[in-house]
Amino acid sequence: MSDTTQRPDSWVPEALAALKDSLDGTHPPIEFLPGGPEESPRWSLRSDVSPAQTAAVVRTSGSTGTPKQTLLSPDALRSSAHATAEALGGHGQWLLTLQPSYVAGLAVLSRSLLAGTTPAPLLQHTTDPASFTRAAAQLDGERRYVSLVPTQLQRLLDHVPDDAELTDALRRFDAILLGGGPSSPALLERAAQHGLSVVRTYGMSETSGGCVYDGRPLPGVRLSTEDSGRVRISGPMVASGYLGDEELSAAHFDRDPETGLRSFLTDDLGEVDTDPHGQQLSISGRADDVIITGGVKVSALRIRDALLTHPRISDAFVGPVPDPDWGQAVSAAVVPKNQDIEPPLEPELQELVRSALGAPAAPKRLLLLRELPLLANGKPDRRELLHLLAQDPRHEEREVTPWQL
Repeated sequence: MSDTTQRPDSWVPEALAALKDSLDGTHPPIEFLPGGPEESPRWSLRSDVSPAQTAAVVRTSGSTGTPKQTLLSPDALRSSAHATAEALGGHGQWLLTLQPSYVAGLAVLSRSLLAGTTPAPLLQHTTDPASFTRAAAQLDGERRYVSLVPTQLQRLLDHVPDDAELTDALRRFDAILLGGGPSSPALLERAAQHGLSVVRTYGMSETSGGCVYDGRPLPGVRLSTEDSGRVRISGPMVASGYLGDEELSAAHFDRDPETGLRSFLTDDLGEVDTDPHGQQLSISGRADDVIITGGVKVSALRIRDALLTHPRISDAFVGPVPDPDWGQAVSAAVVPKNQDIEPPLEPELQELVRSALGAPAAPKRLLLLRELPLLANGKPDRRELLHLLAQDPRHEEREVTPWQL
């Protein structure tokens, strides 16, 4: 495995050239590695991986399970880039705000290659208004795009009322792709009020990134659901499988019997409806987000959605914590919009969920935090949050106190 390190001012062109060589098959498959704070990303050429069906290797974060190495073929990455451009109205220039070691960042590089443009990198201080505005100003393409996770957009919008330059920078994007997790209605409403062109995306490493935009599949993508309710995605952008795990690959990857295209069985639960405009996907949760508390099944995603309807809550995480009485206790970490916390907030939240979803869904443990701990890709750190929630709130010397993070 060879490793390449770049000068801070040169890594983007060199990364594009290295990715192109892997896509063309002149070099072994490439794997991007995250850079440390204030460092440029690095990459390795994976000579241990057959280039027959692989141009790039993407590792999952492993935040909810065993880390996997996803194998993306040249056709998968190119198909994803072409379909994205068709859905957005044309190729364009991108602001790169996510590490290329994650599929969302890698997708920006592959889209840029096909567009013949060079992305402007902003991998640190992505929600600092001055840094974001300066980076966005570097884009001189006819069409401009950026891909963000909800937390990034949320924190940028917090600065918008007092920062006209940031507002203008955000409005100049022809599309702000928003993925990597569910977006609250309140966040989408705020973005619309400021005139931002937000496109909600759904996808994963196994589909070369987003493949459903605002609930509609990209060109060439077909959606279906299994009897279990899990969503299956078929299309030319589906990965070849997982490296070194034939059993897991067989459980998730197959061929669509109607189209012959590769398909991926997700762990997401949802419904696929058909209307005059085509298929429409709605996600109701994950197969692993079901909490069984006192013998009753409740959805962590629906509880989170209910919590976010409270006008004083800006973000939330819901998960199960082992409990001797209930088996699993519904537990939530919430981020209030300000630090002026009044005692009624916690019972208010419990009653809110109880009224919306029933008594079993009401969180038995609530933790107030300044912000949710995040992984490097901007997603909530599920393992850390479950660890924090599992600490007994009745213990006098508990490690976590409100507003610690």
